[in-house]
Amino acid sequence: MENKVSVGLLGLGVVGSGVIKLIENHQEKLAHQLGCSVQVKRVLVRDLDKSRDVTIDESILTTNPDDVLNDPEIDIIVEVMGGIEEAKQHISRAFAAKKHVVSANKDLVALHGPALQNAANRNKCDFYYEASVAGGIPILRGIADGLSSDHIQQVMGIVNGTTNYILTQMDSEGVSYEDALKAAQELGFAESDPTSDVDGLDAARKMAILARLAFSTAVDLEDVEVTGIRGIELEDLQYGYQMGYTMKLIGFANFDDHELEVNVQPTLLAKSHPLAAVKNEFNAVYVYGEAVGETMFYGPGAGSLPTATAIVSDIISVIKNMRLGVTGNQFIEPHFKKELKTPDKRHAQYYVRIYAKDQSGVFSTISSLFHEREISFKRILQAPIMKKEVAEIVFITHHTTLENFQEALENLGGLDTVLEVKSYYKVEGDAIT
Repeated sequence: MENKVSVGLLGLGVVGSGVIKLIENHQEKLAHQLGCSVQVKRVLVRDLDKSRDVTIDESILTTNPDDVLNDPEIDIIVEVMGGIEEAKQHISRAFAAKKHVVSANKDLVALHGPALQNAANRNKCDFYYEASVAGGIPILRGIADGLSSDHIQQVMGIVNGTTNYILTQMDSEGVSYEDALKAAQELGFAESDPTSDVDGLDAARKMAILARLAFSTAVDLEDVEVTGIRGIELEDLQYGYQMGYTMKLIGFANFDDHELEVNVQPTLLAKSHPLAAVKNEFNAVYVYGEAVGETMFYGPGAGSLPTATAIVSDIISVIKNMRLGVTGNQFIEPHFKKELKTPDKRHAQYYVRIYAKDQSGVFSTISSLFHEREISFKRILQAPIMKKEVAEIVFITHHTTLENFQEALENLGGLDTVLEVKSYYKVEGDAIT
């Protein structure tokens, strides 16, 4: 191998700029680790005249992808352009040209990761995408390498900084969802169109990638059940706080008896749970392994330099593989056949808040309805609503199956004494109050 490895970038936005900064500023360290220098040789951009927050030789910029993908001196392609179809085409061309690829594109990896990985293997190329999940947190490498000898049973985490910031502000400052979202947009934590974040789609893509890797199972994006944070009311956070819980948008993946469950939903976490202390825009992933027990990965989930750090780490891994002559060998076909858990095999606790007529016997009727489905209550709060002759009842169940809970909830809405089921959420952990 020559004493220089050339890199081509597809995209020069916030993350691409961070990659260039790290490579330029860490040349001495890279040379020490790898025995060669790393050079960014060509960069694909959409607009040559756009002002940028990184100093770069403008002669290496191009608007023609062929200048990057067909350059025989470029060994590694870094895809940070985003989108799906165009990025997929470029990466496929890179593999055909025997170039290795590092990507930060969670949308692409969630939808087409296995197919692209197969294409990489066929061409003896590496395909790494650590930055596609949780920014600068080395969670994929941690699962694939650090926990490779263990049997991972559960992965759950806060993998979207926007929603975590919003829920933290609602919880700590007592502001509404709308005001917290506006603050997140003003600080740059949320896009002008926050749909992907607040509806849980961004987190779902990341959980598909995590579950696929953690459980060696062919998890598709459509296997992930998704509920976002729109409509969460302050009352639920306040009642949760009284009972020892805090609200988070949690990505959850469980694998036992060769059956899989993956979902993203607002969840009341016991304050004693490690994830409950993760605030604002930070991310964290909690992993439970049969041998190692509990582990947690915590850090910034986005941002120019944190994400760029994950990308450059992947570049280093590729170069090490190149020097050893072992590229294109890291992908292993899924070990287990995918079997999704049915509702009768999915167990959890649940929080429910309802409006009911403020009269005697109402709670006894509600309790009997749940008891018929073998559901008991762990915590109960009840308060009258002034001038309405209406009682607000909040309770948390003991563990039950999703099937029994859904049936109880459906029948609860049919009671004459129940005026409205205001909200219900999954509960994780045992609160200490």
